[in-house]
Amino acid sequence: MRYASITDRLAHLGSGRWAVHLAARRMKAAGEEIIELTIGEPDVAPDKALLDEAARAMYAGRTRYSNGRGEPSILEALVRKYSKRRPDVTEKNFLCFPGTQTALYSVMTGLADAGDGVLVGDPLYATYEGVIASTGAHMIPVPLRPERKFHLQAEDLERAITPEARVLLLNTPHNPTGAVLTATEIAAIGEVCGRHDLWIVCDEVYEQLIFEGTPFASPFDIPELAERTIVVSSISKSHAAPGFRSGWAAGPEEFCEKLLPVSETMLFGVQPFISDMTAMALSQHFETADVMRKNYRRRAEIVEKAFAGSNLIKPMPPEGGMFVLLDVTATGLNGEEFAWELLHQEKVAVMPGTSFGDQAAGFLRVSLTVPEDVLAVAMGRVGELAGRLVSLKEKRA
Repeated sequence: MRYASITDRLAHLGSGRWAVHLAARRMKAAGEEIIELTIGEPDVAPDKALLDEAARAMYAGRTRYSNGRGEPSILEALVRKYSKRRPDVTEKNFLCFPGTQTALYSVMTGLADAGDGVLVGDPLYATYEGVIASTGAHMIPVPLRPERKFHLQAEDLERAITPEARVLLLNTPHNPTGAVLTATEIAAIGEVCGRHDLWIVCDEVYEQLIFEGTPFASPFDIPELAERTIVVSSISKSHAAPGFRSGWAAGPEEFCEKLLPVSETMLFGVQPFISDMTAMALSQHFETADVMRKNYRRRAEIVEKAFAGSNLIKPMPPEGGMFVLLDVTATGLNGEEFAWELLHQEKVAVMPGTSFGDQAAGFLRVSLTVPEDVLAVAMGRVGELAGRLVSLKEKRA
C-alpha cells in the first residue's frame, strides 16, 4: 500500500526520542523502583479553583462545539494578558489551540513549504525537528554554545542563513538548556531576521518559570518586529496543567486570518469548558508558577552542589524552566550511552542529549520535577556511575 510522504519524513522523529523514558515506564510498571527525571511534567497540581471552574463550566453545559478562533472568554483574557506587553493587540491577534504543540504545528504549516529552511538553535526541544519536517521544510541548525550559556548569538544566526531560509524558530526560556535571552540579544537577532525577511516563531511556554534576576524579553514586544513575530504558548507549564491541552498563538492580524482556515480544517475549535478554566488562569494571579519557580531554582542548585569539584560531571546552570543539563563527556560516554547505563545500573531515568540535537550529544537532560531528597539521591547515583565507568575504563587500559 502507498502512504503520504509525511509518514517517511517523520518516521524517525516520533516517540523514539523518548526511548529511555518509555523503557523506564515499562520497568516501573513491572515493579522496579525507578527515579524518573525525564519529561517536564510538573509535580504540583493545578490550583483547585481552576479545577472547580473547569467542572462548573462542564456541568453548566459548556461541552458543545466552539468556533475556529477560540471562545470569547479566553480571547478576552489573552487580550488583557498581552496588552500589558503590547497595547495594540485585539482579539484578531489570537488563535486558540489544544496546547503549544498543536499551535506550533499549525503555525509552521502556515509559514513553511517543501524546500524551505527553518532556522532553530541546537540544542532544541525534541519535537521541533518533526514539526519542521512535517511541512516538507528542512531544519537549519544554529549552534548554541555552552560558553555563551546556550544563548543564541546574532552572528551565529547570520552565518547559518541560507537562501531558502524562511523562519526562525526561537525558544526562550529555552528547553532543554534553561537559557533566557535578553532584550538586547533579541533585538540583535530581530535585526538579522529583518534584513533577511524571516518570520520569527517564538515558543514562550516557560515565560513564568524564569528564575529571579533574569527579566523576560520577547520579539513580540518590539514594535519593529511585530509584523514578523508569532508567539506560541499555553497553561501547561505556568499553571501545572499539561493534561488540559490549552494553548494559543499570538501574531499579526493578517497572519491569524490566513491561518484560521488551517486551524479550522484541523480542529474547528477547542473545548469551551477548558477555555473558561484557561480564561480564569490568565485573568488572576495563582501561586502555582511562583511555587514551581522557587522549587526548580532550589533543585537546580542541589544538582550544581552535587557535582561541585567533580571532574567527570559538569552541570550547566539554567536561568529558568524545569531542567538542567549535565555534561558527561569526561566519562568517555556520550549522553545516549550514559543514560542507558544510568537506567539499567542505577534505576535513574533521564533524557539523553541526543534527543535534543547534535550539539547536546554529550549531555543528559535532568528534569527538576521530583522532591529535593529524591533528586539528591539520583544525583548521587549519577556521580557513582560516572566514577565506576571511568575506573573500569582505566583498569582495562
